[in-house]
Amino acid sequence: MQFCDVSSSFLGTPPARDGQDRARLPSYIRDHRKRLRSRFLNGGAAAVPDYELLELVLFRAIPRRDVKPLARLLLETFGDFNGVISAPVNRLVQVPGVGPAVALELKIVEAASHRLARSRVIRRHVISSWEAVVDYCRTTMAHRETEQFRILFLDRKNVLIADEEQAQGTVDHVPVYPREVVKRALELNASALILVHNHPSGDPTPSDADIAMTRQIDQAAQALGLSVHDHLVVGKASECSFRALGYL
Repeated sequence: MQFCDVSSSFLGTPPARDGQDRARLPSYIRDHRKRLRSRFLNGGAAAVPDYELLELVLFRAIPRRDVKPLARLLLETFGDFNGVISAPVNRLVQVPGVGPAVALELKIVEAASHRLARSRVIRRHVISSWEAVVDYCRTTMAHRETEQFRILFLDRKNVLIADEEQAQGTVDHVPVYPREVVKRALELNASALILVHNHPSGDPTPSDADIAMTRQIDQAAQALGLSVHDHLVVGKASECSFRALGYL
């Protein structure tokens, strides 16, 4: 099976109009797409499994082919829907049938999901929206293939005023410098911090290095009148809280 990735739209050439595409589709594909779109519109995401939700995304990039085999191949390769849209472009294009247009559609969906999750926490009181904060961290970090260290900066009322990526690392290490962390907090006039990083292995259990680094940041923060509320370690299916574990 050969998949047609409409890379011309990615490069700036307008794709054919929807009506023209529908006219060229074999009837069984056209009917399948119509039924799937209708089911999604009527029942939302809960009405479709991962592979069909992925099909809906692929319809735009591959307008004149059956995309079900590609959707299943992507899920087999990356595990689940979140794994597919979070996969790096260089790995996506290694999957047969994935070209620039498919990669672009998937990255657009990923960016939209991150922006939506962020909108639910930024400028909000962190304690009252804690579940949304955890969901945001999970959405942006759980499926990364390398470690990332982020900081959520809070004001005196525990309102989230900024969220920034501080460092990227390898599959099992990310460099963090306590002086730079507290320096940035002071620049933003923050009063408290929530540290967040991910474990690409999937296991969120803090390492000895994680614990030592957190204590160094906590000590540097306390010296300047800042508080470290928590440090979340994000795994693929769960998270660990340093506060809950007694490390802070």
